[in-house]
Amino acid sequence: MAADDLRFMLRALALAERGAGETNPNPLVGCVIVRSGVVVGEGWHQRAGGPHAEVIALERAGPRARGATLYVNLEPCAHRAKRTPPCAPAVAAAGLRRVVVAMRDPNPAVEGRGLDLLRRSGIEVTSGVRTEEARRLNHPFVVAQKRQRPFVLLKAALSLDGRIATASGESRWITTAAQRRQARALRRRYDGLLVGIGTVLSDDPVLLPTPRTQRPFLRVVLDSRLRLPLPSRLVQTARRSPVMVLGLRGQAPRRRALEASGVTVLVDPRSTGRVSLSWAMGALWRHGLRSLMVEGGSEVLGSFLAARLVDQVALFRGPLLLGGRGSRPAFGGPDPKHLRDALRLYGPVLQPFEMWSVASD
Repeated sequence: MAADDLRFMLRALALAERGAGETNPNPLVGCVIVRSGVVVGEGWHQRAGGPHAEVIALERAGPRARGATLYVNLEPCAHRAKRTPPCAPAVAAAGLRRVVVAMRDPNPAVEGRGLDLLRRSGIEVTSGVRTEEARRLNHPFVVAQKRQRPFVLLKAALSLDGRIATASGESRWITTAAQRRQARALRRRYDGLLVGIGTVLSDDPVLLPTPRTQRPFLRVVLDSRLRLPLPSRLVQTARRSPVMVLGLRGQAPRRRALEASGVTVLVDPRSTGRVSLSWAMGALWRHGLRSLMVEGGSEVLGSFLAARLVDQVALFRGPLLLGGRGSRPAFGGPDPKHLRDALRLYGPVLQPFEMWSVASD
């Protein structure tokens, strides 16, 4: 593999990262156009609904794109089921000599069609350059397309002994202010955030990322009986940033009141007792969500865990021990019977132990 290919693809990946938090539900894409070893145009996808990276780079390169090589971390799109025109025809018409791609688009509507179009246009196509880095960059998008449901991150703020609240329900604050800022910043990478109605009733949260995104950020509440209070901060801000409630049938007056306040209400047509998580994931997928951060509470996190509707876990562990049999665990839900029922995780190398000191007077 040519050193120049590796170098310029690394630049495309770095450009793609600049769109983090704003391109959702689209993937992160960066593009570099090189002629005679010199960059003549580059760009990245900056926001959903805006021009794609290839189009921006081609516009900046102008006539210098003819005979050049284009580097892009994701296969140029070739479908029209979106807000912007497909990129592959524009790339094919630019007079490029060669196109280098890190990975094929996992979207079934593309998945090789863009590369085939370029080859039929007489362009030399090289794929598989820095593929692993490209997959890591768009990991949620890749998983969502493969599983045809939103990528799910379970996030919990817990004590060192795995508790999220005291027996009385007090939880402010287990983690540090810096950790809470990190958690709010993490929200920006997802299409939306989901909590249970218990969290809303106890904390009255706003559930927005910090800093705010320019794109819509969907706040979702699992609320079988539609108990979301009209004076809550979620409802009061629903017209500025979208709020969706997933509930059950039979609460027409409450549904009308929420919808009149700007809240979207979706009703599970089959369930009794609780909203089905499999139905909820399908409904959110059809609504356009490709990634979802689930923040709790304990029963919601445990239910996602039990249903194996989880792709990644983020644990913010505050430096304290709660103890007590009644303190609330981070993951509730049904009790597993065997260790083989545990969800096995991979990620950072686990250290043999952690050592903490107790603050002295």
